[in-house]
Formats: sequence, structure tokens, C-alpha cells
Amino acid sequence: MTEDDTKQSTQQVTVVVTAVGAIIGQGIVASLRKSKTPVRIIGVDRDANGIGRYFCDHFVTKPACDESSRDYLDFWLALIERENVALVLPGLELDVTFFHENRAKFAQTEARIALNTPSLIDVGQDKWDMGEALLDAGFPAIPSTLSRSLDACTRELGPLPLLLKPRRGNGSRGIALLRDVADFDYWTKKSDDDFVIQKYVGSNDQEYTVGAFGFGDGTTLSPIVFKRKLSVAGNTQYAEVVDAPVVVEAVQRLARHFKPLGPTNYQFRLDGTTAYLLEINPRFSSSTSLRAAFGYNEAEMALDYYLYGKRPEEPDIRPGRAWRYAEDLVVQ
Repeated sequence: MTEDDTKQSTQQVTVVVTAVGAIIGQGIVASLRKSKTPVRIIGVDRDANGIGRYFCDHFVTKPACDESSRDYLDFWLALIERENVALVLPGLELDVTFFHENRAKFAQTEARIALNTPSLIDVGQDKWDMGEALLDAGFPAIPSTLSRSLDACTRELGPLPLLLKPRRGNGSRGIALLRDVADFDYWTKKSDDDFVIQKYVGSNDQEYTVGAFGFGDGTTLSPIVFKRKLSVAGNTQYAEVVDAPVVVEAVQRLARHFKPLGPTNYQFRLDGTTAYLLEINPRFSSSTSLRAAFGYNEAEMALDYYLYGKRPEEPDIRPGRAWRYAEDLVVQ
């Protein structure tokens, strides 16, 4: 062990985790608790009464101001300086966007922000843009349309059922299965106009979520692949570590093209032997804590890479299955 390694393993660092009131932020905190590096965790969330504050060493409530305002930026700059923050781990897409849009400001601080590449964050925010990028690069993409009439959609995509998805957003929020004419009319009128219609491919029992820590040059650590089932909220409720060569090959090809940096989540649905990308989340995901439980600790990897400038070691991925369930935390 080198002198730098010894210093890293013994010196406590302050890490801010955002959105600790939600499952991703809580998963990051849980993963940090497994790290060899001693960390002081500051949780940030809008909900001062959320459970996430009790998992952290210190908690700060987000101010009630618009996230595009100067007041909000000043809140973060002051927090980083006041608490001597070494690293910020965004746990929400909204937070990723904020830090991404203010990279230059935070580059002037002593803190590091765990962000993916600007290009992947930009393209990953819009499902239509991502689909076009996949086609342009020669990857399989779920057939999609921006048409708004049923006749045009079925002419382009084939017969019902089809899927309606918001162009922006993640998980299954806002997604509707269009089984018949009544579904189509109801959901296209009810939904915000910024949506895409897609062909229904594969089946619910052929969904996969993958974590692959990237290095910005087209290479990644070996991915961990979960076969998953989703909760009603669109988060992974059940996960099983699986060997899925078709999915791994798809991840490797996508990584060579998009060159992700840091924690990156890929979601697929298999249709026969074709792995269709549902989305790339260029950030931590709701499966973060599950991956850490099987040896793929992305929060610890982020400490190594963003804070210490080290390439994380290849993870020793363990087999197994995991379920999510609710339990009570009572504070008196």
C-alpha cells in the first residue's frame, strides 16, 4: 500500500449526497457506508422531514427557491465552502442537470462533482434524441414516432399495443400502454404534448438493468447485469445477477460510441436476440445499493475516480438475488 493509499484509507472526507429523500440518494448513502474510505455524509433534500436525513451524518434542507436562480447557486457554493465538501454525488436527474449547467462555477471550488460527460447528459435527457443517435450510429433502436394520430402511428410502427412515453424523464413515470383506440385517445389527450410513441417490443420478463462505470474513453469496468422486475413507481423491485452475453456486448458497443464517464446505467429489453436500449441514465440509478450489495459499489468507485484520480479496481461481482421491501423507522 502506497503512502497515498494509506492517507486515502484513514483520512475522513466530506461527501454531499443529494435527494436523500428518494431511493437513489438513499442507495448512494448506503453504498458509501460500505466504503473503505471514512466519509462524513451530508444529505441534501427539499423534504426536511424525509427519512433520508436519518441515514446521514448531517442534513441540509434545500432552499425554497427556483433551481435556476442565483440564490440556489449561492446556496450550493456556500454549502461547499462552509462544510469543506470534497465530493458531491447527485442522486436525482434534476440535480445532475443543475450541476451540469453550472460546471464552470463549481470548477472554481475545491469540491469535485461526480458528473458524466456533457454530450451524454445532453442526449440522454430526451428519448427521441437518443433514438435518433442510436440509429445514426448503427445501433438497434425501438421503432418510434412523433405522430399524433392512431392511423399514422400504426402505419409507421405496426398494430397496437403501442407505448406512450414522455420524451424526458426516467423510470416508468408517465408511460402508458396503448392497448386499443380508447387507450390511445385517452392518453394522448391526457399527456403533455412532449411525448413519443413506440412499438411494444419484448416482454416484461425480459428487462435488464446494467451498471458500468465508464472512463470517458470508451472503456468501462466490467458491467454488472440484473434481470429485473419493476415496482409501480418504475424502480427496480426485484433483481437477479445474471450472465447475459447479448446485453454485455450491447453495453460494450454503446460505451465505445458514447464514451460515458463515471456511474452509468443502461436499461434494456430483449426481443429475441436483440437488446433494445430503453434508456441510458448518465448517473447513479435506483439499483445503486443493490449493485453495491453484490460487489459493484459505484459510490466507492466515484470516490476513487473523482476524488483521488484513481482507476477503480475491477469489481468481484457475486451471484444472487435481491428484493426491495418496506419497513418502519421510528424516531422518538
